[in-house]
Amino acid sequence: MNKPSIIKSILEGNIKLSKFKKDKDIVLAVVKKRGFELKYADKILKKNKKIVLAAVKQAGDALQFADVSLKKDKSIVLAAVNRYAHSLQYADISLKKNKEIALAAIKKDRTALLWVDNSLKKWDSPDADKDLLKALGY
Repeated sequence: MNKPSIIKSILEGNIKLSKFKKDKDIVLAVVKKRGFELKYADKILKKNKKIVLAAVKQAGDALQFADVSLKKDKSIVLAAVNRYAHSLQYADISLKKNKEIALAAIKKDRTALLWVDNSLKKWDSPDADKDLLKALGY
């Protein structure tokens, strides 16, 4: 079987991606169509920025399967929350404190505030972030 037919068979559900989990080309092609399949990729490919970015652009919550190092990558997390706001829960704590990422998540879905670090939630103080309050409709 050639790669295009393998990819087609995986996407049709006839073959499991786990059989080809180390093949970079196959994994990339599959996660572009079904990001959640990142779950079945080899650990090394879960560290590959191009593959993880393709996966989270298709399914934001695929971030949960990315290597820890990429959960700290601002561009990866931003792409994930732009697709699915609640993927913020899988981001590194340092990015849950990042105003730009928090705003992107909240603008997508206000309930994503649940995953924003408390350091950004100073509603009663004079230092309350006006952009975050505006995004929440205050």
